[in-house]
Amino acid sequence: MRTSKPFIESTIHALEQVRLNSPLVHCITNSVVVNFTANALLAVGAAPAMVDIVGEAGPFATVASGLLINLGTPTPEQRAAMIEAQAGAAAGNTPWVLDPVAIGSLPVRTPLAYRLRDLHPTVIRGNASEIIALSGMGEGGRGVDALDSVEAALPAARSLAETTSGIVAVSGPVDLLTDGASVVRIANGDALLTRITGGGCALGAVMAAFLAAHDDRLAATVAAVTVYTVAAELAAEKSAGPGSFGVAFLDALYSVDADDIAARASIS
Repeated sequence: MRTSKPFIESTIHALEQVRLNSPLVHCITNSVVVNFTANALLAVGAAPAMVDIVGEAGPFATVASGLLINLGTPTPEQRAAMIEAQAGAAAGNTPWVLDPVAIGSLPVRTPLAYRLRDLHPTVIRGNASEIIALSGMGEGGRGVDALDSVEAALPAARSLAETTSGIVAVSGPVDLLTDGASVVRIANGDALLTRITGGGCALGAVMAAFLAAHDDRLAATVAAVTVYTVAAELAAEKSAGPGSFGVAFLDALYSVDADDIAARASIS
């Protein structure tokens, strides 16, 4: 198992590469978070594109640097565009992230999530209850809120990583990431991230950006979570509450640097 130092070094390198190359991130995401997600990508150094139209989603995914499929508000056209985009990503060897928002008992998004899961996402990102539901080991949480602990989701995360040959990232007070063999925990972040719209959803897009910056998928995902959560800590120190935090967080994603990562990253 790799220690924290190599991950910190690879995180700094990946952040530099994102800012140098400005990866184009194709987002099919929920209508509640489109603006925040685009701004988060711009702040960290990537280029967002919200292409969710059937007939465009597939061709665009073939040329994008990374793809996010987020099931937050899966309209009929979005659902078709998601399948089309995944096929385009496969054809173009584009890494892609699946965020199975609020799956479990809901009858439309849940079977769609299972279908996308079986198409081998590069990364799956969700809260503990979403990851457990996606693995078939539980019924999900309360809408977008988790009812399970991060550690309780470890068996489900390992199972998903093994069956998809990808990375699974479980978000929570301490984020847990696994490729099925190794398990990495990141103890950064701030509770204010849960008090703004898009705090979790935008992370999936940032993951897609970092996947374009590093060949090691686990290291890339660790880098995305570390940069994102360290930025949250920096923002919280300058915030009075959720309103000021949202603005400060975008500023922190823009300004977070190697010194911040080296001083603050808590990876085990």
